[in-house]
Amino acid sequence: MPAIPGGLSRRVCLRFLSALSAPAAWLAAPQTAHAGGQLEEPLMDSVRTALSSAIGNRAPPEPEFFSTESRLHYLRWLTAMSDRLRHRKPEWGVRHEFLQTVWYEAKRAGLEVSLVLGLIQVESGFRKFAVSSVGARGYMQVMPFWARVIGDGDPGKLFHMQTNLRYGCVILRHYIDREQGNLFMALGRYNGSRGRAPYPDAVFGAQRNWSFSEKP
Repeated sequence: MPAIPGGLSRRVCLRFLSALSAPAAWLAAPQTAHAGGQLEEPLMDSVRTALSSAIGNRAPPEPEFFSTESRLHYLRWLTAMSDRLRHRKPEWGVRHEFLQTVWYEAKRAGLEVSLVLGLIQVESGFRKFAVSSVGARGYMQVMPFWARVIGDGDPGKLFHMQTNLRYGCVILRHYIDREQGNLFMALGRYNGSRGRAPYPDAVFGAQRNWSFSEKP
């Protein structure tokens, strides 16, 4: 995401970020990683164990549906999101695998799929191999220390699509729980800018690009 020129007021900065949330703007924006980087913090053993367990299952991301209608809803969502993502991922098979995995991992972590897609848009511009200036990696710009703290210690795996999305969703869920459901503060913590508005506002703005509702 392009840097905001210095010396501008908060209102102008937020206007700048809001403008970039429009579909035409984000499609044309330079593909730079916007991650500030999660900060390594001490974790209680119970929390570390829970997070390790949450990222441990490498089962294929196959969504399960308990009714025909829920499956049809998913397929309609998949079609709509695929159309919106076409400019970033031209190949249908690549888009399908990516969107299916985002759906699966977001639902698994109890997150809104549109929020996860908005965060990916802001963090990496949907680039699998994005690396930020502070070393955050992949779609959800996960910091390498997480591989040591709750994984097997191999940060290279953060470029694997499902692994990256699994880590990112689990970490965001952890921050939301830690902030007692305060999404604004949790997003700031995810970005390493807790309490400051530009990053959460950018994600909320991007989230609107991925909202999905069906007419009755």
